[in-house]
Amino acid sequence: QVQLVESGGGWVQAGGSLRLSCAASESLFTFNTMGWYRQAPGKQRELVAEHPRWGSRIYAEVVEGRFTVSKDNAKNMLYLQMNSLKPEDTAVYYCKADRAHDAYWGQGTQVTVSS
Repeated sequence: QVQLVESGGGWVQAGGSLRLSCAASESLFTFNTMGWYRQAPGKQRELVAEHPRWGSRIYAEVVEGRFTVSKDNAKNMLYLQMNSLKPEDTAVYYCKADRAHDAYWGQGTQVTVSS
């Protein structure tokens, strides 16, 4: 069973930065797409950024230019660098990995941005 473990969440003031990490138990080459999602209280889970195995990275419009998704295939790691954080970025952030017929989620890491 694939395991995804997020880390790096925490509390930060508006304008600050955080770097989230996602450690995968299997090679990233076995996944078609990896990405970051978030869910704020009372809201649906939404896509933040996606890093396909082929093709361009995709960002939600609200984070474009502030967040950067990257991978380290040698370490089986996915990252999300978050800069210029805003209070509305407060949410639980989840790592996701997709294969042709399966999707895997991490347990989530809390990010809280204070104004």
